[in-house]
Amino acid sequence: MISPLASIHPDAKIGEGVEIGPFVTIDRDVEIGDGCVIDASATICQYTKLGKNCHVFPSAVIGAVPQDLKFHGEVTWTLIGDNNVLREFVTVHRGTFSKGQTVIGNNNLIMAYCHVAHDCVLHNHIIMSNTTQLAGEVEVDDFAIIGGGTLVHQFSHIGSHVMVQGGSRINKDVPPYVIAAREPIAYCGVNSVGLNRRGFTPEQIHTIQEVYRMIFQGGMNTTQAVAKIEAEMPESAERDTIINFVKASTRGIIKA
Repeated sequence: MISPLASIHPDAKIGEGVEIGPFVTIDRDVEIGDGCVIDASATICQYTKLGKNCHVFPSAVIGAVPQDLKFHGEVTWTLIGDNNVLREFVTVHRGTFSKGQTVIGNNNLIMAYCHVAHDCVLHNHIIMSNTTQLAGEVEVDDFAIIGGGTLVHQFSHIGSHVMVQGGSRINKDVPPYVIAAREPIAYCGVNSVGLNRRGFTPEQIHTIQEVYRMIFQGGMNTTQAVAKIEAEMPESAERDTIINFVKASTRGIIKA
């Protein structure tokens, strides 16, 4: 059902079974996938694509131009996958010339008042709790959970299966599978409860714990620890996920 009080540009593409509430604004060059629900007073801005079965709650603003002084009106996009929930007053800004797009994958829950800035990449099954703020070009990997009120510095990378304490300030990369907490943000152990819930075996969790024991408690710098892990620990998906993340980090990872 589409409310007669909604403002929808005639060039917008609206899928099958879409519900659009009163006072919604949908701009030109917008695509809304099948089964989406756009609640009252939400705004879907130009150059935005939503996949199937997304729910945009009241007063969210999706695809607004970025808050970046280097942006000069170039054509960039906001690309959102399937089965995402964007709660009240969420703001998502489209990309800049840097990457050309802001991307949100599938099956994510972005709670009220969160902000996703230009050129961010959010993968799948992520939970962003209320008022979390992502600066430009942040990347968040699968199954990360970010506690409420967290502030994330631009260009930071949050790994998969991470649990971040609410109210944190993240200015370094957070490697996969860990709990990140305290002030300043630090490694506080492996997210073993979350990993167990997602089907990781005790052996896999033990491997992750051993890798981080060498990185954070082995008395070596990060480069030395990675070299020792590669030389002494057998290959596994978990080991390789961690060391590849650490090697690719441009900001450096959080400390113990």
